Amino acid sequence: MVSPEQFPKADFDPAPAASGERVATLAGGCFWCVEAVYRQLDGVLDVANGYAGGTEKTADYRTVSTGRTGHAEAVQVRYDPAKVSYGDLLRIFFSIAHDPTTKDRQGADVGPQYRSEIFAGDPAEREVAERYIKQLDTAKVFDEPIVTVVSDLEKFYRAEDYHQDYAAKHANEPYIQFVAAPKVAKLKKYFGDRLRTAAR
Repeated sequence: MVSPEQFPKADFDPAPAASGERVATLAGGCFWCVEAVYRQLDGVLDVANGYAGGTEKTADYRTVSTGRTGHAEAVQVRYDPAKVSYGDLLRIFFSIAHDPTTKDRQGADVGPQYRSEIFAGDPAEREVAERYIKQLDTAKVFDEPIVTVVSDLEKFYRAEDYHQDYAAKHANEPYIQFVAAPKVAKLKKYFGDRLRTAAR
């Protein structure tokens, strides 16, 4: 794998047709850790943890954790496209936020709820995501094939309140220190110029 500072930008990353806030929905393992990364970025207005890919009836943490509901732990990133593009968010997703080469697994977290998936909100997002994955594969950025799936977003279910901003509120927990904190440190090291002023 190339180092993060050499990670390519998306070749295809057009500005959205309409101005205003946008939302990206991404699944890359434990939502606490993915959220912790995106909260540092300039242009990100908010991040919500939740579940995508299943039904409302089983969209709760205990049931999703069985791995039998069809959901993925996911984040919704609300952002200002004038400051950060969808392609920029995907660049961070693939280079920092998770490992896109492990199927249904991120480190010690195993199960389909920890899969790598991009939930496109419209055809434009789908095209950016699919073309970026192809770009990364062609460039052989990773030693193993990318297993990330691109799907159309049907519904996002916000997770229970105690899951929101979890890493910041539980910074001393061993899981956060060993899994989330290194990702944030990596982001700050390689993408320091993309951080919110308060995060630098």
